[in-house]
Amino acid sequence: MDDFAQRAKGTQEPIQIPIPLAEVLDLAKQGLGEVLRQVGKTFIQKVLELEVEHLVGERSKENADRQAYRWGTEEGYCLIDGEKVPIPRPRVRTRKGREVPLGSYHLFQKASLVEEAVWSKIMRGLTMRSYKEVLQHFAEAYGIEKSTVSEHFIEASRKKLDDLVGRKLDKLPLCAIFIDGTFFKREPLIVAIGLDLLGRKHVLGLRQGATENAAVVSDLLSDMQARGLDFSQPRLYVLDGSKALRAAVDRVAGRAAFIQRCQVHKIRNVMDHLIESHQPTIRMHMQAAFCNADYYHAKKSLLNLQERVSRMNYSAGQSLEEGLEDMLMLHKLGITGRLREVLCSTNMIESSFSVVDQICRRVKNWQGGDHRLRWAASALCYVESRWKRTKAYRQLPLLKTALQVQYEERMRQLVPSKRGKTAA
Repeated sequence: MDDFAQRAKGTQEPIQIPIPLAEVLDLAKQGLGEVLRQVGKTFIQKVLELEVEHLVGERSKENADRQAYRWGTEEGYCLIDGEKVPIPRPRVRTRKGREVPLGSYHLFQKASLVEEAVWSKIMRGLTMRSYKEVLQHFAEAYGIEKSTVSEHFIEASRKKLDDLVGRKLDKLPLCAIFIDGTFFKREPLIVAIGLDLLGRKHVLGLRQGATENAAVVSDLLSDMQARGLDFSQPRLYVLDGSKALRAAVDRVAGRAAFIQRCQVHKIRNVMDHLIESHQPTIRMHMQAAFCNADYYHAKKSLLNLQERVSRMNYSAGQSLEEGLEDMLMLHKLGITGRLREVLCSTNMIESSFSVVDQICRRVKNWQGGDHRLRWAASALCYVESRWKRTKAYRQLPLLKTALQVQYEERMRQLVPSKRGKTAA
């Protein structure tokens, strides 16, 4: 196949496909798609014949020096729009009787073509059971039964999973990373999504674990580090409030990690402790405090609210106070407006998994092994291909500058403390 591709690169001669007009008109009655499919099949047969001519010469010309000759045809197939379509395969043999493989035939038979077609259509809502009924265009096509479609999807989804968890991250100019744990088909998954300086979002990795614990999260971060992510660069980490997530990020990124606690999760946590009649008012006051542009005003509002909430429900007050500084990290950095709306929560992950759930709800029986990971990775890759640049992406350089300034301030504060310990 490589030899065929190399030979074809320098060829400028156009391929002419003679098709009788009467035949075209008959096919057109069945629809333009039928015309295109038959033209595609004829084109493939023409390419096969041209390669044979290149190897053995034209039929009408005698060539005593040729090293190969025609050896009839046999039943074969090519892949057209995800379907196996029967075609006659020409055979060529050398003078010593050895079969000469046709690169063009193997090219039109590549399994990856049908695997990608199957993957794409299933991601868009087609089920494996209905695949044949919906997509069989050639009456003589085969190889699109449910079991075969399932095999193709397994291979395609496994490649998507391998590509996702093996992505190189060293060249991504990431300014923020969102990490959250979510239950996917009754099992927890840890997902990391990165935001670069151009406002583009990237799925950085995912891990499946029994619980959202520090070991699973540390494994995910260590894997991202092995794939080139530099955790020594100052960066914003948007987390859902899990202590395991916080501990793992602190261990890997240290002082270069600026933690923004998800404000949406915090509001939910506080609401869970309150009776229903108190929830609307407290939710409104928390949202109003988060909308304050100034860090000190926002903090004062939350502390006052915490005293009020504690009188209603002590546990709710404790929940509001816990992680208060992390909830206001964007305020400390001076990030305002629409960019703060994007960075103040892990909604990016939650909205992505709402689409993932829609795609995966057609699966009735979940198996062990990599079944969940394959589907989750496939759906995330599909969602990623549909992402647009984030809102207020033009403000992201301001975030990078603010992170660098705060990081340098942290390091300056660290130096005197070390000198004091040495003197002591």
